[in-house]
Amino acid sequence: MATFLPLLTEENLPLFNALNLIGPIVLDAQRSVSLPRTPQHSYLLVDNSPVDLQDIASWLDEGVEKVIVPLASVKELIGVIPPDRLILLLDVANVSAFSEKVRNGVSGVLLKTPSIDFDFISSISKFFAGSTIHVLSTSAILPTPANIRELRSIGATLIIPESQLTLAPTSATQLNIGDAFLAPVVTDRADGLFPTMVTSETGHSLGLVYSSRESVKESIITGKGIYQSRKHGLWRKGETSGATQDVVRIRLDCDSDSLEFRVVQHGAGFCHLNRRSCFSEASGLSLLEATLISRLESAPEGSYTKRLFNDANLLQSKIMEEADELCRATTKEEIAFEAADLFYFALTKCVAAGVGVADIEHSLDRKAKRITRRTGNAKPQWTSGESTAAPEKKETEKQVVDGPIRMRTSDLSTLSAQERAQLLRRPVLKSDEMIEKVKPIVEAVRTRGDDALLEFTAKFDKAQLTSTVLLPPFAPESMVVEENVRKAIDVAYGNIRKFHEAQKSDSTLVVETMPGVVCSRFARAIARVGLYVPGGTAILPSTALMLGIPAQVAGCKEIVLATPPRSDGSISPEVMYVAHLVGASAILKAGGAQAVAAMAYGTKTVPKVDKIFGPGNQWVTAAKMLVQNDTDALVSIDMPAGPSEVLVIADHTANPAFVAADLLSQAEHGVDSQVVLVAINLSAEHLASIEREVDEQAHALSRVDIVRQSIVKSIIVKVSSVDEALAFSNDYAPEHLILHLEKPSEKVAMVDNAGSVFVGPYTPESCGDYASGTNHTLPTNGYARQFSGVNTLSFQKHITSQEITQAGLRGLGPVVATLADCEGLQAHANAVRVRLVNP
Repeated sequence: MATFLPLLTEENLPLFNALNLIGPIVLDAQRSVSLPRTPQHSYLLVDNSPVDLQDIASWLDEGVEKVIVPLASVKELIGVIPPDRLILLLDVANVSAFSEKVRNGVSGVLLKTPSIDFDFISSISKFFAGSTIHVLSTSAILPTPANIRELRSIGATLIIPESQLTLAPTSATQLNIGDAFLAPVVTDRADGLFPTMVTSETGHSLGLVYSSRESVKESIITGKGIYQSRKHGLWRKGETSGATQDVVRIRLDCDSDSLEFRVVQHGAGFCHLNRRSCFSEASGLSLLEATLISRLESAPEGSYTKRLFNDANLLQSKIMEEADELCRATTKEEIAFEAADLFYFALTKCVAAGVGVADIEHSLDRKAKRITRRTGNAKPQWTSGESTAAPEKKETEKQVVDGPIRMRTSDLSTLSAQERAQLLRRPVLKSDEMIEKVKPIVEAVRTRGDDALLEFTAKFDKAQLTSTVLLPPFAPESMVVEENVRKAIDVAYGNIRKFHEAQKSDSTLVVETMPGVVCSRFARAIARVGLYVPGGTAILPSTALMLGIPAQVAGCKEIVLATPPRSDGSISPEVMYVAHLVGASAILKAGGAQAVAAMAYGTKTVPKVDKIFGPGNQWVTAAKMLVQNDTDALVSIDMPAGPSEVLVIADHTANPAFVAADLLSQAEHGVDSQVVLVAINLSAEHLASIEREVDEQAHALSRVDIVRQSIVKSIIVKVSSVDEALAFSNDYAPEHLILHLEKPSEKVAMVDNAGSVFVGPYTPESCGDYASGTNHTLPTNGYARQFSGVNTLSFQKHITSQEITQAGLRGLGPVVATLADCEGLQAHANAVRVRLVNP
């Protein structure tokens, strides 16, 4: 039971730091207080009705221990929110009757009263027997330590606004927080000292000391371990030895006659014998942590331990190995042994990253406080005992109670260069890790061909096929689509073809570089191309259009379109119709890494291609990168594609609904998508409107579960100018860049890196995705710095030629011979001289 609870409604960093050491802090949901970190323990006062269930769930999931809500709202929350997380707010001026259900559905009551009426509070305490009682007086009269003691005697805790608290000595208007905290403390010692147990961050005992009122107050203010020596007065721990302490928390015991100081111990340890503890040496996880920290600092180069810290792949392999062995263990002894091994390697990774046991326990505490629960489904690659998989489809885990859908916010002006660089990073796996995962799949298809392809299609796409490829002419019944969809596809086909035909390079470039020396360049279509059309969480005939049309316009002789089949083995009729329009020469009924491998190497039924195009998940991208580096495949790729992304730049002219819609249009692609909003001097109200629109529009989407997972990886970046916004965008190099700006056309010239730009409020990214004419297969993950989006020229190669006359060779020949001699290549020089000597 806390001595008192502070109510924090204004920013006061020194006061917050001190209050955070001694007990829960009450925050007011209607007051936005900027805090340097999340309080260790906090309650949230929501003094308004109605309340939003999603907001309540989100706050509790984020670490708030309890919410304090009015009677009307409590009735809605009982049965949904656990009783131990709910406190009933009762305004004494408007007390109404409440039922047994209400009494049993909450863990406490907060009485909001103009004065402290002990008899009334006592009666409420008896009615809510077993519940905590809190009292918030609206009177301007300063409470006293005596009030705190008397309230505690009847089982109630006083809530004191921060305006009535101070770090300075108690005055007529403010109460020193040390005096408030120590108000109920009693001692039977003649010297007035309190026995004090000092423990580590993880609660392991370090030693027994004594505290005085003076030492406790100084500890609260400074955050340092300060005690009272029975012989020498104030004892500032480590002042001479260097073994200082940072206080994490100070608590009273149940009888208020002793204290616990939880600390971070520095130096040799707490004990005067230079040991960690006066009672015993560390054991268990604490001992292992200390050992690993020592080995991190001192292990010799080349040793096994040093290799574990330095070789991420080795450490990952050991963690996976030990996890597998734990799963296979059966007896009690085996399970304990294998779990210990797994703890060892897992903690090695933690120590290498600066993560301690206390950090892990803090994370566990946060997880324990969550009230939303996921379904508990395993990720696809870990089901059925498989450790390597190439799923085209990703399952999303439905939450029972959903909180608000919100992005993270950063102010660029407050960030260091390192923090700014962190914002530019994408939330994706490392390519080398993914390549290792797809290697077995690619190798199986390369060596076993159609047999492996059929097996993987059955395993990952859940389709039992007898053949891998469809050849034209395609059955009319396989291309039956709704009339409005067919008309939309036809319009999109016309626009995309028109724009891509304008890009085609048909003319031959001819340049006479010097008399008699004519150089030329001409284009030829890549003969055989493979087009990957994803079929995971969405049907994408648009991708078939975007890849098939430029291939058709360029004049490619073979167009192999690969797409995952449906469970019955068929291909979506929309994709089939597009395949017919673009003149596909074959349709490969497979997805994932196995489809990429089949097109790269060819099988008995799947034609080998010369270049592979198309987006996909990380398995597809890794497979593309793997095969392009294999000389046996002799295949190139369009670009290293990754999860979808959009960066929106918005100024004061931006329509919040438009901005939110643009962000969500990419967030719904997949859980690994990322969206970024760069806000130029937006007011708090404008930014809040956008965030509100994101939440409301997202909850109206059928793919809201996907959006929820992608939005948490996404960010809002506050900047002060258009120049700063576009500088950040150019560094980020987004796949899609949307300009919600005043006079947006004038800003396009400032764009250096982007896949495609969408200019002005009436140019949604969706138009480029489907039908404006530009291509939607674009570089992601920052590759817009060096790659273009797919276009007609992507399906062509350029060949150069030169023709030199006899007179031309007389002028150019000596130059070439001289340079060849310079490089020591005599045959090169001779090929010129033999012609000059014997014309």
